[in-house]
Amino acid sequence: MPSDISRRIFLAGAGTLALPAFAAPPSARTTVGMIGVGARAHQVMESIKKAPGAEIVSVCDAYTGRITRAVARTDGRAKAVANYTDILGDPSIDTVFVMSPDHWHARHVIESLEAGKHVYCEKPLTYTVDEGLAIARAVGRSGKLLQVGSQGISSPAEKMAEKMIQEGRLGRITMVRANYNRNSASGAWIYPIPPDASPDTVDWKKFLGAAPKRPFDLARFFRWRCYKDYSGGIATDLFVHLCTTIHRLMGTGAPQDVMAVGDLYRWGDSRDVPDTLNAILRYREGFTVTLSSTFNNGSGGTGFEFLGTEGSLAVGARTLVFTAERKTESTKWVTDSWPDELQQAYESANAVRSPRIEPEETKLRGGDATDLHVENFFTAVRDGTPSVEDVWAGHYAAACAHMVNLSATSGRRIAWDFKAHRLMKTQRS
Repeated sequence: MPSDISRRIFLAGAGTLALPAFAAPPSARTTVGMIGVGARAHQVMESIKKAPGAEIVSVCDAYTGRITRAVARTDGRAKAVANYTDILGDPSIDTVFVMSPDHWHARHVIESLEAGKHVYCEKPLTYTVDEGLAIARAVGRSGKLLQVGSQGISSPAEKMAEKMIQEGRLGRITMVRANYNRNSASGAWIYPIPPDASPDTVDWKKFLGAAPKRPFDLARFFRWRCYKDYSGGIATDLFVHLCTTIHRLMGTGAPQDVMAVGDLYRWGDSRDVPDTLNAILRYREGFTVTLSSTFNNGSGGTGFEFLGTEGSLAVGARTLVFTAERKTESTKWVTDSWPDELQQAYESANAVRSPRIEPEETKLRGGDATDLHVENFFTAVRDGTPSVEDVWAGHYAAACAHMVNLSATSGRRIAWDFKAHRLMKTQRS
């Protein structure tokens, strides 16, 4: 991210907020409290266990089965606590991993920062756009580090892609395409529900928090991404990953404006968010992004295409394919209508036919992206260095998702206010 974006922000009417320097923990050991230990949290726990010096010491969740499994995953060393406030009130805990549903993120992050903890927050950072500004203020007040968990930017493939773009190999990039397609029930968030799940093992009130009050519902609890009350659906789950990468590789922040369409075609009985979503994002730096996702066909899987005047770059999880542009300039079909001598002279002087160059494919090895991203967090905490994905990177990526959803539901173009770092006043929702 450019230094003016990553280090400071100008908030309308609020002066300048700078990302602060902070002190590292007093020892090489970094303790971790986990707020929420669902399926993704258990994956991240394995990455934490691999990080040098990191130790999970406390866990909490609204379902007792997850807590039991989380404690077992730490070989019994982690303490199970009844409420996340017990983690915040423990002075021996250095860092908090916020792995709760989206509608809880802002509260858990802000209160963790205010309790003097460094914070790793699983993406998306926010449930609404303006929560990002509130979190930014909390970071500024606390002097603590915040890292958002869109792990792709720590992968070897995306790091190499960033280098190639910065070196100018693609020329001027004016279009980026990105997709995230699936075709399975689990890919559509229809997760299995544990047989022991009941009001005795699930704390429904704790899960709801500030969300609208509803009767006890195990589908909503275990498949919360399917419902607007707790999630932004495809946009906040998948498009945030895509936008985080695009912003990092292109060195930009929020888009200038967004248009999107989405609908629910197949999984209608299980959700109130679209299962198919398409969006066009326009950036003032001079390029356009198209985002596409469906849960009804897996073609294309997940990937990016960066299209430049000198070449194209396809970015996968562990593969890069660079294809140089083949320059061709021939207007013979037009000059065939000219007098013969004029045609021959023009075509001789203006025809361009560069040789075809085979695509360059690079297969990359290296650590798992989540392992690397988590390790980057602990390194920054210990060394007092900047976060690899700070509050502004998280705010702008999540803002893209919120703009996409608002456009898809309203049918309007949604514009960004670059001075206030939020939606244009007339388009907020």
